[in-house]
Amino acid sequence: MQRFHHFAAAGLLAWAAAAQAQTPAYTIIDLGVVGSSTASQAFGMSTDGRSVVGRSLGNPTSATLWTAGGGLQALPNLAGRSFAVANDVNNAGLAVGSSTTTSFGAGALPVVWNNGAISALTMPSGYTVGQANGVNAAGVVVGAVGSGVGQRGAIYSSSGIGSVISATTANGSFMTVAFGINDAGLVVGTGIDPANAAVNVGMVYDSVTGVMSTVGALPAANGALNFGVGNGGHVVGSSMFNQGSGQPFVWTASGGMTAIPLPAGTSQASARGVNSAGWVVGTASGAFAVPFLYADGSTYTLQSLLPANSGWDISTNTSSSALAIADDGSIAGTAVYNGQVRAYLMTPVPEPASALLMLAGLLAGAVWRGRLRSAHART
Repeated sequence: MQRFHHFAAAGLLAWAAAAQAQTPAYTIIDLGVVGSSTASQAFGMSTDGRSVVGRSLGNPTSATLWTAGGGLQALPNLAGRSFAVANDVNNAGLAVGSSTTTSFGAGALPVVWNNGAISALTMPSGYTVGQANGVNAAGVVVGAVGSGVGQRGAIYSSSGIGSVISATTANGSFMTVAFGINDAGLVVGTGIDPANAAVNVGMVYDSVTGVMSTVGALPAANGALNFGVGNGGHVVGSSMFNQGSGQPFVWTASGGMTAIPLPAGTSQASARGVNSAGWVVGTASGAFAVPFLYADGSTYTLQSLLPANSGWDISTNTSSSALAIADDGSIAGTAVYNGQVRAYLMTPVPEPASALLMLAGLLAGAVWRGRLRSAHART
């Protein structure tokens, strides 16, 4: 009997290990539309996965906030403006984005929504247009001010007062737009090398120390665009030669830049979001837009992670994207559902590994207790 228990425990441990290494599985929901809108898009998500922001397309185009408890709602706009988009949201429900005069982003003003009320962020003196792209748990917001060659990365305090990110690298490279900020104050974005304007510079700004650095480039490339940063310090984006096609990457200060393998049938991609565990989402392209998940060294198309006949097309259209991933593995983006463009939320299906490990642990404990009793009996 003891031998049986030993083999049973060993077998369950092996089974649990295999379950932990298996392909992730997900369910998916349609986040819907608001009013008379015809389509919706998701652009950002809180790190706890309970809030998703984006926009609902129609007339007008409204910024939207979806919450697990309240569903999808249109967010108010600034007076006299008909278009808005929400780009990010923190766990407290503070959303950030831009209010514009046209659907193409003209006259953009950086804004925040707090408890359903909108307010404009205070831009640095001399700037009349700007954008808000990311927000952390402390309510610090990052984005950009100005336009064209005069555009600069910007950071806003939790009280809404903005300043230009003026720090430069040793060679004078500066940030033109900030896309994300983590809870430690690490800001990521894109910049320019004044000695070589053809090169994209993937920039990392430590807002605590004031130090600006870069992520470098993949082999055969000379630049990068940084789009996301997680609370584990992972930075994600795309690396390319000059302004050419990009290859997705994940970067850490200790490990440097790692290339993310492309999904089959695609030729370029951009990584857009990353969680604390280093799981990455982004969108690859070939004939179609192909959203992907990069987890534990493997790349998966999101379509392959869904049940068959789900009604969702996330691989054979040009509208699909994956832009955010929460710490629980939830993914937000845009896809086609029954022929309609919709914002989605994908939620991981719990794996049996934890239960199996617990059962294996109980069996192992039983084996140990049995051996202990046998030892006492012999003495």
